[in-house]
Amino acid sequence: MEWTIQELAARAGITSRTLRHYDHVGLLSPTRVGENGYRFYDIGAVVRLQRILFMRRLGMALPAIAEVLAEEVDERDGLRAHIAALEEERDRIDQQIRAVRHTLDALLAGAEPYMDVMLEGFNDRFKDDVIARWGERAFRVSHDWWHGKTMAQQRAWKQATEDLAAAWADAARTGVSPASELAQSLAARHIRWLSKIPGTPTADGDRVRSIEMVKGLGQMYVDNPSFATTFGDAEGAVFVRDALHEYARTRM
Repeated sequence: MEWTIQELAARAGITSRTLRHYDHVGLLSPTRVGENGYRFYDIGAVVRLQRILFMRRLGMALPAIAEVLAEEVDERDGLRAHIAALEEERDRIDQQIRAVRHTLDALLAGAEPYMDVMLEGFNDRFKDDVIARWGERAFRVSHDWWHGKTMAQQRAWKQATEDLAAAWADAARTGVSPASELAQSLAARHIRWLSKIPGTPTADGDRVRSIEMVKGLGQMYVDNPSFATTFGDAEGAVFVRDALHEYARTRM
């Protein structure tokens, strides 16, 4: 099956002049030229044009596109790379849609939208850290879970999290041992809280990685000064870490 230069240009949303220019610079030649001088393009040429248009959309100059195509060994690998890039772009746009919808819903309800949700898809400050610690899947699944919640569900989750942190702070102030029944019951509650977050090892039921994650979180609470406020003070963060480490050692 073949298409004339006019047919291809119309389908691609470009001009015949653009296709002639691509031929002139050696980027896309017609499959054949008829005796009457008409240019014809087959499906292979359309595939190549699709890839050219994609790279142009990314802002690449024609010489750079030509270099990419010239160095490519397998066209199918190039198409797979394009698919991956398009899927990443689609995910980013979906995130931005959710963020803007969240802002609109909040304003219509007379509520104050959450800043972290409003900026989702525009700047995710947690992405690199989560991926570095627990992998791409953990970030993606937990990310989609959180932003799939309604505002009411997000508020309820945040309240439950704040209640857990307050309970930790209260227990630390009593002076009990991290190995005490009170501290270990809070550690168990903390693990149940983690297990409700899809993508985490605790949610997946991976015992070995769950232990590793619990220990890592405990240490992060101590290493990151912001958690001193979360758990009352720096000693509170140490108490939480020690209790979680004890739980991981003896009960997981």
